[in-house]
Amino acid sequence: MLDHLIRGATVVDGTGAPAFTADVGLRGGRIAVIGAPGTVTEEARGSEDATGLVLAPGFVDPHTHYDAQLFWDPYATPSMNHGVTTVAGGNCGFTLAPLHPDRPEDADYTRRMMSRVEGMALAALEEGVDWSWSSFAEYLDALEGRIAVNAGFMVGHCALRRYVMGADAVGGQPTPEQLDRMVALLKDAMGAGAWGLSTTQSATHSDGDGAPVASRHAAPAELIALSRAVGEHEGTQIEAILAGCLDQFSDAEIDLFVEMSAAAGRPLNWNVLTIDAAVPERVPRQLLASERARKSGGRIVALTMPILTPMNMSLGSFCALNLIPGWGGILGLPVPERIAKLRDPDVRAGMLRRADSKEAGVFRRLARFGRYVIGDTYSAENEGLTGRVVDDIAAERGQDAFQCLVEICANDDLRTVLWPMPTDNDPASWALRRETWQHEDVLLGGSDAGAHLDRMCGAPYTTRFLGDCLRGRRLVPLEQAVRMLSDDPARLFGLRERGRITEGFHADLVLFDPERIDAGPATLVHDLPGGSPRLDSRATGIVSVRVNGVETVRDDEVTGAIPGRVLRSGRDTRTVSTR
Repeated sequence: MLDHLIRGATVVDGTGAPAFTADVGLRGGRIAVIGAPGTVTEEARGSEDATGLVLAPGFVDPHTHYDAQLFWDPYATPSMNHGVTTVAGGNCGFTLAPLHPDRPEDADYTRRMMSRVEGMALAALEEGVDWSWSSFAEYLDALEGRIAVNAGFMVGHCALRRYVMGADAVGGQPTPEQLDRMVALLKDAMGAGAWGLSTTQSATHSDGDGAPVASRHAAPAELIALSRAVGEHEGTQIEAILAGCLDQFSDAEIDLFVEMSAAAGRPLNWNVLTIDAAVPERVPRQLLASERARKSGGRIVALTMPILTPMNMSLGSFCALNLIPGWGGILGLPVPERIAKLRDPDVRAGMLRRADSKEAGVFRRLARFGRYVIGDTYSAENEGLTGRVVDDIAAERGQDAFQCLVEICANDDLRTVLWPMPTDNDPASWALRRETWQHEDVLLGGSDAGAHLDRMCGAPYTTRFLGDCLRGRRLVPLEQAVRMLSDDPARLFGLRERGRITEGFHADLVLFDPERIDAGPATLVHDLPGGSPRLDSRATGIVSVRVNGVETVRDDEVTGAIPGRVLRSGRDTRTVSTR
């Protein structure tokens, strides 16, 4: 007997092949039978008529930070609501394990680091996670049997360094013995199921004390040694972030990426390829790393988002504006001093010069303050400004855009919510995206779901992209769009029997209405432990999501079932060799 029968669905199987109408029967968490409508006659405990609906493989998000959130939110909201059934966590060099058992202060350091660098509410990290593990294996075991999505995790370089070197991990270099211990610790984690190594050397990544995170101090030899260890375990990968990921790689960065991937004989993915027709040289420069890697026995994959992810900004709290060179020191001052500095014309002029410098990279576009939209306001002086564009307000007041924005924010003691309008929403940029997506080493992803919770909401990229493909710009056909969200990332990670609708594969499925599929606007909710805020987005047109055959979402509401699995390297992933 079948557990469930989905009748008359338009099946888009994830391979890119043309859609077809079929009945799909599920049994024991897998796809048991696929047949022409009316030909599946085996009895089923449950069934539904899916006429007019699309049945697709569950989507795989290759870049999330659900490492902590899954402890208080096993449903990985809002990702699962938007059709995501498998998430890859532990990215950017940051994981909650391993933690040294003899240094309880390491957990506090990790919480403060994650709060600063990944925008996770400190109260949520303190109240929503029990921090009872030491080894990476214990961390994975703590999640086993209590999640609704499938989840796999890289092991973070920062945690490895901190475990072995203690406080010296920030600023120090390991002795040969310490490097050997780091390699052994990484191997232990991969033996327990870690998907591989993640690391960062990005200048934007600082710990809770404002110092460069531990992995930023690693020399190339350390990174190569760890990469070589990755190649000794089945079903593993590398994920890495360098300063050039934000704009354009230097020659030395390309060399390092190539050497790391070649040493491991494994794919290396990085985040995120920003595509903008105003900077036409960026894409070929960034993909030069991929071309060189293939010639050297490696593979480098660029993640890129298929939507423009809205982000809120504020002069009152840490956000991307703090990452503009020279801005962090000013925006980190106490609020009264910060306002005084920002009101100084010479200070503003200096800030704008720094924001327009080459060193600012992709953050240059954040300083086009005339294109900001005013969000929530909190003072009588700002009444009626919500939803208005700064350029228009500045013209009425006879001020330059930055001065106008500062005065608005000062009226609210810098609590004003700001929404920058994207600068790369032009037809030429969308045409360049469509062209870039065809590259063999470009993969959709980079949502950062689970991180930067009060400033951005990238998790709905799946439904918003599908809606755009069906009713918007129609840059790629539906079959290709589904493949890009499911089979492509599943193949990169070597997921065993996931990513396609094929008999015998795991029944990770999403059923949606093609006439309605989309994502709602991002709204601020206060549902984290401690009442902390985050941005959320409702899914539109998602009828059902199934993970390992069990329904986890019905009409955008979670069912309460937790059928997800911790996916472990080797057992649940096969090696994707570059050699």
